[in-house]
Amino acid sequence: MKLPKINSVAMAKRGGKRGSLKRGSIARARYRGKGRGFGNLGRYGSKPTKPKMSGVKSSKKIDLRFKCKICGKTHVQKAGIRAKRTEFK
Repeated sequence: MKLPKINSVAMAKRGGKRGSLKRGSIARARYRGKGRGFGNLGRYGSKPTKPKMSGVKSSKKIDLRFKCKICGKTHVQKAGIRAKRTEFK
């Protein structure tokens, strides 16, 4: 018995850049006067040094969304699969 295909697959779009004056942004904290003055500045103090071996991975994890054609409910894949290229047929 051949089952009907009830799911359509789509890749999720990447989100935009974070705004400069959002709640937890560094620019907003600086604007409010946090991390100014003497003494321990806490989370607004100096940041840890950059690691020596840093680079870009050659493949990205894809985020698949499965949408039911009958009810329209969308299910998100639990963990992304690392792939260089994604192809839908």
